[in-house]
Amino acid sequence: MHAASIRRALLRWYERAQRDLPWRRTTAPYAIWISEIMLQQTRVAAVIPYYERFLASFPNAKALARAPEAKVLAAWSGLGYYSRARNLQKAALQILDHGGFPKDHDSIRELAGIGDYTAAAIASIAFGLPYAAVDGNVRRVIVRLLNNNGADLQIEADGLLDRGDPGRWNQAMMELGATVCLPRDPHCGECPLARQCGARRNGTQNELPAKRAKPTPERLTRTLLAIFRRGRILLVPSLRVKGFWELPEPFEGVQVGKMLREFRHTITHRHYRFIVREATAEDVPKTSRWCGLERLGDMPLSTIARKALAWNAQRRADNHFP
Repeated sequence: MHAASIRRALLRWYERAQRDLPWRRTTAPYAIWISEIMLQQTRVAAVIPYYERFLASFPNAKALARAPEAKVLAAWSGLGYYSRARNLQKAALQILDHGGFPKDHDSIRELAGIGDYTAAAIASIAFGLPYAAVDGNVRRVIVRLLNNNGADLQIEADGLLDRGDPGRWNQAMMELGATVCLPRDPHCGECPLARQCGARRNGTQNELPAKRAKPTPERLTRTLLAIFRRGRILLVPSLRVKGFWELPEPFEGVQVGKMLREFRHTITHRHYRFIVREATAEDVPKTSRWCGLERLGDMPLSTIARKALAWNAQRRADNHFP
């Protein structure tokens, strides 16, 4: 590859085509770290409101480290992959012990929940350190540029890196993969690197990178129960996400009534159909708790619970509680 011409073309394109994203308006390592963790396996559009609310609630590592875990999980609820939120708190404690956010790559890499990509992204964007960040978007760009599914991605990324402004370069590579060099039907006609792209020359852009084998999908149906008592609803610890609460599934002695709603939810290869029904019960599970309907927003509810309770706002507006 002609690295110099690739750098010039990509950076010119990035200057005019980059999206205006809130984490691109700062070089504060704490804010960049939060954004990078949130963006793992999560769409940009979904992250933006969470990012802004999270920083408002936890503006620095001290606030995050000292917050109750339930409050952090509640702020994260809906983003999924909740180990990320727990690792944020662990890393915030490490940052406090360190005396501030670490400024070198190796120390950043030692923080809980941070891998090679995230360490390189923070080091380059916040501190201008020459580390190439390789995520799924960058992988796709490099594999197609080389027309080589077996390329050593880190070596190739290091060779392309603009060491004069590594943070800007890493963001440009990620932006290209996120908006132009898409997994399916890449926009080759809009790509600033079309002339240098080996896959485009060989017509293999839709075949690379090679698809990884996916687990066989499972289709499952579950019933969730909305059990009300004096303006409160029964919640149980989530069986799927540690530290979160959900509506109970049928248990011994419960009387199941009418259906309230139905929704679908996917977790990796498991495709769930959830049916929410009203129910009554004299005795409830020992691990359960009653929560006032007005306090549901403060609870760390799983995404499934939030979907199940989507009708609650309307019920409250109508002052209609069982």
